[in-house]
Amino acid sequence: MSAGAGLDAALASRVAEAADTLRRGGVIAYPTETFYGLGALASDGAAVERLVSAKERPDGKPLPLLGADLAQLEAVASFSPLARRLAGACWPGPLTLVLPARPGLHPAITAGGATVGVRVTSSQVAAALARAAGGALVATSANRSGQPPPTAIDLLDPALRARLDFLLDGGATPGGAPSTVVAVDGERLALLRAGAVPLEALRAAAGVEVE
Repeated sequence: MSAGAGLDAALASRVAEAADTLRRGGVIAYPTETFYGLGALASDGAAVERLVSAKERPDGKPLPLLGADLAQLEAVASFSPLARRLAGACWPGPLTLVLPARPGLHPAITAGGATVGVRVTSSQVAAALARAAGGALVATSANRSGQPPPTAIDLLDPALRARLDFLLDGGATPGGAPSTVVAVDGERLALLRAGAVPLEALRAAAGVEVE
């Protein structure tokens, strides 16, 4: 299957151009299943640093990652049996799992800690982008820190737009609730942020209580 399968030709072409920009160390804006995000390849430390600078993100706040499939995320995070149950039940979709990070991730992604937040995106465009770029992508909202996240490319802050290498216009995104964020520690599950995936669905998928 090609990276842009299922997309119209014009959008598939824009995805391919955006993926090429990422592989060359660029920082982009792109649509996710909720809002527009800022993207860089998680494996490119210099690009991650540029993204943090563009967003004016305070130190000490980690950067979530998304992938096209589980395999892309297994390269950056370690999955326990509980994490795999949740992934199987809720991905692709707006559930971020905070898991032990694999060695080698840039400290800006983990905020210097030992964990990383990951999800398989349900956005067809974001999944095609990650597949074409060849790895997990940073998926922080495409706004300067303290501003609301945008649901359309033309809503990006002009100063932020000027710092990006490519704007992938995939049309309006649905907005709504952000991803639910849970930390998985062995067979323990802790809610860090309520969001689009309800607690009842997490309990059913995990087979354990949510702390």
